[in-house]
Amino acid sequence: MWKKSIVSTICLAALTSGCASSTNSVSSALPKPIVASSSLHVLPDAKNRLDIYQSVLLTADLTSLSNNQKNMLALLIDASQIMDELFWQQAYGSDKDQFLSRISNNDVRRFADINYGPWDRLNGDKPFLNNTEEKPLGAKFYPQDMSKAEFENSEFADKTGLYSMVVRSQDGSLEAIPYAQYFAAPLQKAATLLKQAAELADDATFANYLRLRADALLSNEYQISDFAWMDMKSNPIELVIGPIETYEDQLFGYRAAFEAYVLLKDLSWSERLSKYAAYLPELQTNLPVSDIYKQEMPGANADLNAYDVIYYAGHSNAGSKTIAINLPNDEHVQLEKGTRRLQLKNAMRAKFENILVPIAQQLMVPEQRDNITFDAFFANTMFHEVAHGLGVKNTINGKGTVRQALKEHASALEEGKADILGLYMVSQLLDKGVITEGKLEDYYTTFMAGIFRSVRFGASSAHGKANMIRFNFFQEHGAFSRNAEGLYAVNMNRMGEAIDALSREILTLQGDGDYDGVSTLVAEKGIIKATLANDLQRLTDANIPVDITFEQGKKVLGLDSHLSN
Repeated sequence: MWKKSIVSTICLAALTSGCASSTNSVSSALPKPIVASSSLHVLPDAKNRLDIYQSVLLTADLTSLSNNQKNMLALLIDASQIMDELFWQQAYGSDKDQFLSRISNNDVRRFADINYGPWDRLNGDKPFLNNTEEKPLGAKFYPQDMSKAEFENSEFADKTGLYSMVVRSQDGSLEAIPYAQYFAAPLQKAATLLKQAAELADDATFANYLRLRADALLSNEYQISDFAWMDMKSNPIELVIGPIETYEDQLFGYRAAFEAYVLLKDLSWSERLSKYAAYLPELQTNLPVSDIYKQEMPGANADLNAYDVIYYAGHSNAGSKTIAINLPNDEHVQLEKGTRRLQLKNAMRAKFENILVPIAQQLMVPEQRDNITFDAFFANTMFHEVAHGLGVKNTINGKGTVRQALKEHASALEEGKADILGLYMVSQLLDKGVITEGKLEDYYTTFMAGIFRSVRFGASSAHGKANMIRFNFFQEHGAFSRNAEGLYAVNMNRMGEAIDALSREILTLQGDGDYDGVSTLVAEKGIIKATLANDLQRLTDANIPVDITFEQGKKVLGLDSHLSN
């Protein structure tokens, strides 16, 4: 049985995709699925994982929107569904519908839909269906017969590019084909929808962004639209769309996956957050690391806003669900304009109420449970996103960007940096009186409970791996204790010391572009040891979900009668 819950403040849509099937312009290079042709059944050891997601039906109040705005939302959801189809091709292969049709059990098919394929994203990408091979580390971004050594020894244009698929040319060598060419037909369709939506936009800067993003889908040049996205300040409706994050490429961390979010700005909450971005330069200067590792100065005009999400698609909808966004990822845009931090408040509250609070009841000592608060959870998540702007984006020794130097480990280390520097920021801003809600014990204790929540995402998740590293590091530094009943307590003094120590280690590894050093850190600390594994099993035995999934779409929002693709 799927767990069901209706949270009145959040709205989401059916996982069905409404866009027409796409025809790839490079048909011979289409990624192929990795399963046999027989029917598919869940493996015995995976049956108990079918209910790890709590289904959340969420509805948003759209009564304040004009008819034009509602029509625009319908178009944006249609365009987002195309991103969903493209991510299926990048993650699994070209034949999603045939794959799902071979699964007769509804619960198993639902689990496959959530995971965008036959691999359990919150269990190290292990296959959960019979007749299924291991998931390729490079997903479908690279030829299935390509070795890591072959790629590294090959030279071809756009080798490490974000926006291209690597395929074999007619002579068997490797070449990169731009997304704009590889996925030409569906991207043309998505671009048309964005331009139609732009005609309905009341906000001129949002209309400009939609047009430029439509052009980017067809040109493979996204920087201009990223700059335009940074200039938007007053638009009540928000869209994040395109190839963005590189987590799906676990082979090198080079290729970006398609995704989309459709969002509504919460104006009152956003007003509360606007003051924090101005402190970024000062916080960068005070980082607990040598000056050479903080010589890049983050933009102080980056903005913080709170949103209710009304549609997820593609990578953002696969497995564990994002509750905050820090974009754009382009290092040049970040250094010139900073980033925008989008806090997905409704999804965040759903996870807090349905997952974090029950975890605290199971694993934290009773005297610290009152320190678990939504304000602290919201702030820890927000400052995680803000902290992405701290440190350095480029190595200090000529090894290129941190992302390029650290390859497949870059995402996990960056998530670890953001988590730990987010806590550093909270303590600094509390001391300065800038944060006035709660006390440091709230933030540290809520953060500790959050480690248990995120570590359950597994080793295939950059966030899960970052939490494993942090848990083991904190344990070694005495930041918490575990009593005979298996309940955890935060040691406030040692926690602060551990935060500074881990901050220095991560910032140094990033600045040095120390691939070997990060590999060692991940190998030694990116693991779940027996005691923690047993404690996490207690959460499973208590039927606490690992994450949420969504029932979303135009019908849920009451937009099915509006403009449609």
